[in-house]
Amino acid sequence: MRLLILGGTRFLGRALAADAVGRGWQVTAFHRGVSGAPPAGAASVRGDRTQVADLAPLTHRTWDAVVDTWDGAPHVAALAATALEPACSRYVHVSSRSVYRDLSTWGLTEQSPLTGTDGSTLGAVKAAAEQAVRDTFGDRALVARPGLILGPHEQPERLVWWLRRLARGGDVPVPGPPDLPLQYIDVRDLAGWLLDAAHAGLGGTYNVVSRPGHTTMGALLAACADATGCRARLRWVPPAAVLAAGVQPWSELPIWVPADSAVRGLHETDAERAHAAGLGCRPIAQTVAATWAWLASTPGPVPADGLGPEREAAILRGLDER
Repeated sequence: MRLLILGGTRFLGRALAADAVGRGWQVTAFHRGVSGAPPAGAASVRGDRTQVADLAPLTHRTWDAVVDTWDGAPHVAALAATALEPACSRYVHVSSRSVYRDLSTWGLTEQSPLTGTDGSTLGAVKAAAEQAVRDTFGDRALVARPGLILGPHEQPERLVWWLRRLARGGDVPVPGPPDLPLQYIDVRDLAGWLLDAAHAGLGGTYNVVSRPGHTTMGALLAACADATGCRARLRWVPPAAVLAAGVQPWSELPIWVPADSAVRGLHETDAERAHAAGLGCRPIAQTVAATWAWLASTPGPVPADGLGPEREAAILRGLDER
């Protein structure tokens, strides 16, 4: 397979390049060079995808598949799709489940109503990019809607946030309940499925994520404690108390979305179509262990925690006073 990755140096793009190289494919990463180099074995081409002139050299070759992880302006996705269409057999576009109109709905399927395409929200931006790719490639387009992606080289930091916090130890206020179901995809499982699908010539739209309840908040944090070898004391806080303290789910306490949230559908999506097409999801302990191993070997400053010690202390005082 001759594979072109638009990106290939960060998180999912990096996982795609590493997996494809391991399969013996001819892999080219087209990137700006601001996030390092692609994995060994992948050819590197520098350029800016927002510029037609930079995309032009890519059309002088033929590609069995292009994988595009772009999450910005829809017209940039359209630009790449239009430029590469004559040279590409299949276009794989990584979208998001934020395209659905009502994210409070449980059991969202690929046929559920979408948000508008006016670009006013992340969902609208992704929906417009999806449409641009479909308009260009038709049934040669594969649109993947993953949502929460975890694993080594994670960006933005979600699982990494919890690993760093538990590694510091002490009393850690954590949002309950422990059996709250979580739905996500390991970046390596997502990359592997996308490459399998491209090789098989798969088209259409898929929710590419674990089945609902693949793990729980309690299992996730237990795996984090085991991986880091920490002695943190998990203090489970009722959801109402967390929200009453002004804590924002997902942004300030990553991954956690309470059962009555307006976006709870992100942890309750129907993913049977992708699983029927071969998607497999490894246990949470494997994802956590691999992410901690990468994080522990990665130099660099540790960013500040979202809640900070003062807010944590206030939440713990409220818990003790109950």
